[in-house]
Amino acid sequence: MNKIEKIINDKYNEYDEDTRLHKDKSHELEFITTTSFIEKYLNKNAKILEIGAGTGAYSIYYAKKGYDVSSVELVDRNLEVLNKKITPDMNIKTYQGNAVNLDMFDDGIFDLTLCLGPLYHLFDIEGMNKAISECVRVTKPGGIIFLAYIPNDVVMINWLLRKNKVLDAKDYFDNDFNPKNNPDECFSVWKLEQFNNIMKDYKVEFLENVGVSGLSIVLNEYVNALSEEEFSIWVDYHLKTCTNTEILGYNSEIIYICRKEK
Repeated sequence: MNKIEKIINDKYNEYDEDTRLHKDKSHELEFITTTSFIEKYLNKNAKILEIGAGTGAYSIYYAKKGYDVSSVELVDRNLEVLNKKITPDMNIKTYQGNAVNLDMFDDGIFDLTLCLGPLYHLFDIEGMNKAISECVRVTKPGGIIFLAYIPNDVVMINWLLRKNKVLDAKDYFDNDFNPKNNPDECFSVWKLEQFNNIMKDYKVEFLENVGVSGLSIVLNEYVNALSEEEFSIWVDYHLKTCTNTEILGYNSEIIYICRKEK
């Protein structure tokens, strides 16, 4: 286990990943948004790969719907929880592994590849390229790839400002507020233009950028206080605005959606 893998394991051995997406309305919006866009591109008989599957929120959800799912997860604890959720009627296979090396899979075998967490823990272009290259490699020509990353601006808004840590900004940004991405931290962040530039080197067709939560995490007290009727309106508003470029940076995560060239 290398240094970064140890940091990730230590983090998720202490954190309850299994409840994260459903613990309140502001977090549930991430699951609602992600599944809404997955289903926009998902074919009926698609073969799905989820890399960094965590405790199986998406893998189990789609396995229950009858899809052929393969799940890769690095953290022992998460993988153990995921495996306990699998029932005999599900067509799902799990693997312990790292996103930068998917040697367990042949080229071009998945219709939909989800990488909804591993890029959060890669701190340089080399690591990002290894993981993205693997995602592209194992996806079928014409297949869809979801790549999630944490945008730079949300660190200032959701972490430093809300936690009264603005004076610590120098630890996270340079003088122009570009990310420092210290590998001793658990999470990395990227500017929208940085990530878009990385993707220019791949033979993929860009489809859209999606912000998974809008301002719901930043304004979580207000969102969580909504009634069910009010929340349904907020969800509708979010789903119709979550690709707007001007607010993408304030999201807790951005999903870059692309199609592998045929």
